[in-house]
Amino acid sequence: MMAIPKFLTGSSELNVSGPKIIGSFQIGSITINFTETIILEWIVMAVILFGAWFLTRDLKVKGISKRQAIAEWAVEAITNLVRDTMGARWLSFTPYIATVFLFSICGSLLSLTGLRAVTSDFSVLVSWAVITFVMITATKIRFDGLGGYLKGFMSPVPVMLPLNILSEIATPAALALRHFGNIAGGGVITALIYYGLTGASRALGLEIPLLTIGIPAVFSLYFDLFSGFMQAFIFCMLTMVFISNAAPSEDET
Repeated sequence: MMAIPKFLTGSSELNVSGPKIIGSFQIGSITINFTETIILEWIVMAVILFGAWFLTRDLKVKGISKRQAIAEWAVEAITNLVRDTMGARWLSFTPYIATVFLFSICGSLLSLTGLRAVTSDFSVLVSWAVITFVMITATKIRFDGLGGYLKGFMSPVPVMLPLNILSEIATPAALALRHFGNIAGGGVITALIYYGLTGASRALGLEIPLLTIGIPAVFSLYFDLFSGFMQAFIFCMLTMVFISNAAPSEDET
């Protein structure tokens, strides 16, 4: 997401850029950049870990606390989602789905604090998509064997080999681009709204951009809150569908 305070400094240009590079180091001829996204990811992880610790400490069998009730409801909800979407035999994927869902939501909601949303960095979404792609491929090899997996690229006829390879590559690309496009696009639109309202305030002779008070919050509810939850849910649903579809149905096994 964009840094809103810049619009209040009198700048006549709207700057839309990627994450700031804090530092870099060399490994041979390769330059590796240390960006703000890495710091923000650690903040998100710390928030999730603290939330997990807070909700699950002092667990009891009887006379449970409200915290424990919330934790049990959350675990039951994500478990039921995985069971209903993938089937009972895929419940081992529940921790991964829950982690991606929480990380996506918390990473997107960072923009509400004025920080850059973690999910507006394409490298973050690519890493998630690659992990999902590895799981999809591992599932195919697990059920069809390596030979069956490679043979599948020439199904139904050998001439389909290039298209099947392209389709395989398109899976992680589509996962990453869909999530990134919606979050990053929402950040750009939000920035444009602030910039436009600031310009309108100056055109009316207002020294303080009063039009930026309140109005952008309405759009923020959609782009930051609703869209953040929706994209996290869609990413997880597609992940579950792709992985479960990589294996034969339970009736066939």
